[in-house]
Amino acid sequence: MSGSVWAGAAVAAVTAGYALFSRRLATTVVSAPMVFTGCGIAIGPIGLGLLDLKHDAGPVLTLVEVALTLVLFTDAMSVRPRDLRLGGFLPGRLLGIGLPLTIGAGWLLAWPLLPGLTLWELALLGAVLAPTDAALGKTAVSDRRVPPLVRGGLNVESGLNDGMALPFFVLFLAALPGTMTSEEGAAGVFWRALVLSTAWGLAVGGIGGWLLRWSRARGWITGDWRQAFVLAVAAGAYAPAVAFEGSGFIAAWVAGFAFGASLRRSGPAKAPAEASAKAPAQAPAASDDTAGLAEHLADLLASLSFLVFGAVLLGPTLDDLDWRIIVYAVLSLTVVRMLPVALSLARTGLALPTVAYIGWFGPRGLASVVFGLLLVEEHVPGVQLLGRVIAVTVALSILLHGMSAVVLAKRYGAWYRKAADRRPRLREDLPGDGEAGHSPTAR
Repeated sequence: MSGSVWAGAAVAAVTAGYALFSRRLATTVVSAPMVFTGCGIAIGPIGLGLLDLKHDAGPVLTLVEVALTLVLFTDAMSVRPRDLRLGGFLPGRLLGIGLPLTIGAGWLLAWPLLPGLTLWELALLGAVLAPTDAALGKTAVSDRRVPPLVRGGLNVESGLNDGMALPFFVLFLAALPGTMTSEEGAAGVFWRALVLSTAWGLAVGGIGGWLLRWSRARGWITGDWRQAFVLAVAAGAYAPAVAFEGSGFIAAWVAGFAFGASLRRSGPAKAPAEASAKAPAQAPAASDDTAGLAEHLADLLASLSFLVFGAVLLGPTLDDLDWRIIVYAVLSLTVVRMLPVALSLARTGLALPTVAYIGWFGPRGLASVVFGLLLVEEHVPGVQLLGRVIAVTVALSILLHGMSAVVLAKRYGAWYRKAADRRPRLREDLPGDGEAGHSPTAR
């Protein structure tokens, strides 16, 4: 049997094994990203040697790109305007102020610690490690003891900041000499990746949502095919954008917004009486699960992406660690995240424990992994050092955020309960709306 067949068998075995113990593991500090990353190291070059980037680059890149596309689409699809209005100062400040400051802080801090990288390579590192992934600290944003404002704010931030970091990533990559993207020039990249991709995503998502509403209203589409339609819209946004050398990720992210907004425009669709009589089995269900299949597939592919990450990025990095890389990774998870969060939440009235809790739970996950692999595909000159830094930072995040989520959620929830008893009108008591719709924490 060829190596790729054995690799496929190993991936299947890991997936099946985790599935069998998933409920039991959910009650422990051992998260899905931990399990899949650890198993990835075991089947990678420093383990069994079944999967490596030199021989399996094509399938690896396809897997992680599809995973991020679905995550971007489904997360954007679930965001509603009221998610930003209800207690909206929190996600608004985290995204509008905190995210640019985080990119800038990551850029500047890398300069003295990582000599040998150019100005734009340092900027790329800041953009790659800015997005957060709530799935790595799932309990921290799902524990009911944590106030809804905080849970909702972190969920909305995680669902949107990977898409918002994309333009920075694309433009920094275009400004870096020696890459495939830079050959087109910054103006061409801006036009194709930002303008055309955004317009295409709006058109595909808006028309797709309208068509689905139109079909549902007549009872012409079954529940299973309604969910499959979501996958088709996501693919229809991504693939043509890549074909005209734009950004498939930006197109998919924007399409998700437009698709969700179009579906919600007239509220839940109800089939007319005559349509229901002719095809009662096809009438929409009371509880709409339109994005269910896409979300479950995104969750599965995201988990497999962590397995790939352990094999092709983290495993080889463990053989070539440097103290500067470890120091930068630690600072990236602390100073680079927590200081911008503190500045963005200044004068909001939130207590120090709340600001610290929000600042700590900014895990680095899927988006950083995919962006890192794209740097390899783009032949970025400093990709070896960049790849090691990204791998160590994400690995530390998987471990530290995963292990601390249960404990800190419990301690912060206990503080909040006592503080609420002493002061009945806390700023943290404002309503949050991160619980309705799809939550990124499912990953």
